[in-house]
Amino acid sequence: MTDDAAPDRRSPGPVPDLRASDADRERVAEILRDGLAEGRLDMAEFEERLESAYRARTYGELAPLTSDLPAAAAPVSFTKRPVDDGSWASRIVGGEGTSTGAVAVLSGFQRKGRWTMPKKFTCFAFMGGGEIDLREAFFADREVEISCVAVMGGLEVIVPPGVEVVVRGIGIMGGFEHLDRDEPGDPGAPRVIISGFAFWGGVGVERKLTRAERQRLKQLRRQERLDRRDARQELRRGRREDRGR
Repeated sequence: MTDDAAPDRRSPGPVPDLRASDADRERVAEILRDGLAEGRLDMAEFEERLESAYRARTYGELAPLTSDLPAAAAPVSFTKRPVDDGSWASRIVGGEGTSTGAVAVLSGFQRKGRWTMPKKFTCFAFMGGGEIDLREAFFADREVEISCVAVMGGLEVIVPPGVEVVVRGIGIMGGFEHLDRDEPGDPGAPRVIISGFAFWGGVGVERKLTRAERQRLKQLRRQERLDRRDARQELRRGRREDRGR
């Protein structure tokens, strides 16, 4: 590759001095919890790193906490974040994903906000709960799969409008919920396959707008009402002027 080649917008770049956000710290905490659940960290290491994560102020302070774990998050490993320009194409970014799975045993987990959904994400809940929220997520591939196993627990998958969803899970003395209304995917949108089973538990699937999008639509409807009111008032003024002539 020559020096003047155009850089990949997902190529790594050192940004250790950038300030970390609460979301960055929480992503590190999620990776540490996964490391504990998988036996990669013992409890003492987990507690020490978790405390350091919540004290960290920059990416440079966060990076060492997950450098020896396989599911290091993009900002922690100094990878430039993908840029969402509003198109589906910009949200299909390739790569390995932020994390490949989550476990909730008498506890809970969340994957939400700006994270990268891998080609396959496996989650398990036993007397606990989990939430996989794809409304603001990037996607490692055009087609991704979420494998859900809920045993006396609950898992919820939230997808944005426009994403094609295929539900293949089953419920055994439990519920594996399908969408109330199937919608064809937007052109270029990712396809999400949800598989697995629920035993004395439940897996829910729901379409929701993000809070920002709901607020934007609310403001749009309010502006439309104001525009209609102004139009009616202008029409009344025009009629009064016509009668006064």
